[in-house]
Amino acid sequence: MTDLKLFRLDADGQDVELRGSTVTLEVELPRRVEEGMEAMLGIRFLASEYPTGPWHRGRIDSLGLDENGTPALIEYKKGADSGVLSQAVSYLSWLDSARHEFEALVKEKLGPEAAESIDWRNPRMVCIAAGFSHHDRVAVHRLRERVDLVRYRVLEDGLLSLLLLAATMAARFVPAV
Repeated sequence: MTDLKLFRLDADGQDVELRGSTVTLEVELPRRVEEGMEAMLGIRFLASEYPTGPWHRGRIDSLGLDENGTPALIEYKKGADSGVLSQAVSYLSWLDSARHEFEALVKEKLGPEAAESIDWRNPRMVCIAAGFSHHDRVAVHRLRERVDLVRYRVLEDGLLSLLLLAATMAARFVPAV
């Protein structure tokens, strides 16, 4: 068995599998995760759809600061997307060039103490999708960057399942500014 299975006892005491699906609308997943980000991922929410400027040409779905004071970038995919790892590395590259911008956002949203205590040594990228290819799950372990691959499922009665499939914990050296 390679997939997480969830069961509920029915009225007859029989286990009935809860079938999972993907979100109906693209905006549903970020909305749900952002509202419960600290409980779900250990990340304090900072911003949605954050623009990365003309060089990186993107919008980071969610920005946050994790429980260790580490910058966290979250990318959501309704389905499975083989480009999610290259997008994740690109956004981490943006973060390297936008430290002062990120610090200003943290100061505005969480206060000066949080901004002064940001730990830049190992920024975190969380990719949440309906699925990841075998190659994504293997390739993520070759990255120097910290990347988490999290699979989601929407279940009956509004339940949301998040399952960590793969993660890198390699520390990066970031010189002090």
